[in-house]
Amino acid sequence: MTATVTRPMRRGTTVRESWLVVVARNSVAIAVAVIFLAPFVFVFLLSFMTSDQALTANLWPATWHPENFLDIFRKFPMFDYLVNTVVYVVLATGFMLLSSVPAAYALAKLRWRGGNAVFIVIICMMMLPPQVVTVPLYLMWANAGLTGTLWPLILPMLAGDAFSIFLLRQFLLTIPDSIVDAARIDGCGEWQVLLQVVVPMARPGIAATAIFQFFYAWNDYYGPLLYTSEDQSNWTLSIALSQFKHLHHVEWNLVMAATLLVMAPVIIVFFLAQKAFVQGVTLTGVKG
Repeated sequence: MTATVTRPMRRGTTVRESWLVVVARNSVAIAVAVIFLAPFVFVFLLSFMTSDQALTANLWPATWHPENFLDIFRKFPMFDYLVNTVVYVVLATGFMLLSSVPAAYALAKLRWRGGNAVFIVIICMMMLPPQVVTVPLYLMWANAGLTGTLWPLILPMLAGDAFSIFLLRQFLLTIPDSIVDAARIDGCGEWQVLLQVVVPMARPGIAATAIFQFFYAWNDYYGPLLYTSEDQSNWTLSIALSQFKHLHHVEWNLVMAATLLVMAPVIIVFFLAQKAFVQGVTLTGVKG
């Protein structure tokens, strides 16, 4: 019989083949990731170019110009609009949590007549296009003398947000009723149960809801345009970016730099709160 001799594979060959196998197995995911990341890379590179190079077909900056980001603040009061946006986002998110968490708790853990009907009304409000009520709401805020400010977008959050209430209610339903009943037997009132028992267990859901509201308020263009277009001092970044593009439409390097500045806080918040966001959507809310 003839013995078969097996040649040992080189370490470099094994590593290279294993890397190729990984790439082949995840080729679809890699292709999709490249498609999604390509626009961000394009915006990033273009924001560091000169104005002349930005009008060419070159994709890589010949020289890097980080001073483009400073030019934005010199040519446009972007910092003032950043402050307006932060005020809008913080107050809207805070007011939403202040009103939506108790409402979701009442719908999820309290038994009262009409609770199911109220929940159906909230679902109907989610399906109602905001443009349907634009005219009556605008007339109401105009009669109150609040048009031209961000208050028509902030104050309604004190009445709760339909989507936030729905999302929080669904999360609170996963908290065992036995834990809530045990707190009541120990003598806790409903507010104590909510603040000391339910809220700590519902932190992932509350965090996910707050992130949703943060993203919505930060990127909101329709609402600020409707109520603050007549007063430039109350513009948010979304409107400011649109106006900046019209004023500097030939300076694409500055436009892309401004776009990157507007996008950066959202991306940073998402990556910092990604764990809480995923937990709020997937976890059951039961603490071990």
